[in-house]
Amino acid sequence: MAAFVVVLICSNIIGPAKLATIDIFGTSFIYGAGVLFFPLSYVFGDVLTEVYGYARARKVIWVGFIGVFFASIMSFIIVELPPAPGWEGQEAYALIFGQVPRIVLASMIAFFVGEMINAYVMAKMKVWTNGKHLWTRTIGSTIVGQGFDSLIFYPVAFYGIWSNEILLTVMFSNFLIKVAWEAILTPVTYKLVDILKKAEDVDIFDQETDFSPFKINTD
Repeated sequence: MAAFVVVLICSNIIGPAKLATIDIFGTSFIYGAGVLFFPLSYVFGDVLTEVYGYARARKVIWVGFIGVFFASIMSFIIVELPPAPGWEGQEAYALIFGQVPRIVLASMIAFFVGEMINAYVMAKMKVWTNGKHLWTRTIGSTIVGQGFDSLIFYPVAFYGIWSNEILLTVMFSNFLIKVAWEAILTPVTYKLVDILKKAEDVDIFDQETDFSPFKINTD
């Protein structure tokens, strides 16, 4: 849970401040730099759901949501505090850490919806596959969860600010990078799941789970 929240907060505070480019087969794609690390939160989410079940993963998602909210409020307050005489970093500090309410709202909605859907799909597919073929669940749930995340975040945050061409390019390229990361990290996910299942002696199947995203106990 601690690792999940750290990755999530860093991705939301540090990552969105920079757009980068990558050339693939001669074609240049624009992407948000935070996308290189944000997918790790989905890896942790998959591991939590696979080992401990949807209910505990849902609780961790709520902790992450509250953590991002606190970090956003903290950033806003610190940026707005009057700078000390002689300190010349205010403009640069505000440029990087200034919280635009629209982007914060988009980020929090997209995160909550994407992570909850990712955990739901992961849990349901585990029951359908009888616990076999873990890679189908990790990649399948990521495609759906990250799809909703991207479809919500970029239009809500940047429609009317970026051109439609840049908006669609960044949204599509970030989605592909997130899914690719999940596929690349599949061996890591397998290893973590195996270690935790053996250490905890637990392997939850969500056959009678209440999947409401707003119920935060683990019963």
